[in-house]
Amino acid sequence: MSSFLTSYLKRIAYYKLLGEQTFAQLDELDFHYQPNEESNSIAIIIQHIAGNMLSRFTDFLNSDGEKEWRNRDTEFEEKHLSKEELMALWQKGWNCYLTAVQSLTGNDLEKTITIRSEQLTVTDALNRQLAHYPYHVGQIVYLGRLIKNKTWKNLSIPKGQSQQFNDQMKK
Repeated sequence: MSSFLTSYLKRIAYYKLLGEQTFAQLDELDFHYQPNEESNSIAIIIQHIAGNMLSRFTDFLNSDGEKEWRNRDTEFEEKHLSKEELMALWQKGWNCYLTAVQSLTGNDLEKTITIRSEQLTVTDALNRQLAHYPYHVGQIVYLGRLIKNKTWKNLSIPKGQSQQFNDQMKK
């Protein structure tokens, strides 16, 4: 596996973990909280991420990444899925995505694929997703923190502990 793919998989695994650490802190109803009518709930964001991953990474190197069977607009409709159903959908999307990326070789990176009729190199398509998925995971984490407020368990360096963290890293 190329150093790019190894690095890519390491980075994306971190964002998957952030999402899952957020989910672990949430109750069933928290997944459906919307700050206002124009905002997406965590459930809707999961539906969208999974739909995107399944569409983009099913038959990744051979067919357009916007599959005919995908109905993107319904991904943004509240389906009232349980936490268990949402976690299964999350895993289904990630499994499809990670299996496709893990099967790539360094020689695949300069191949051309298509997404919505746009020609992209595999590297560009992967970078596009490396921007897209963490964008949504950031929304999930923000909503989780907003919902849990004072009971939120920090996923990175807690406020006021940067120097302590830096000192520990030097050891």
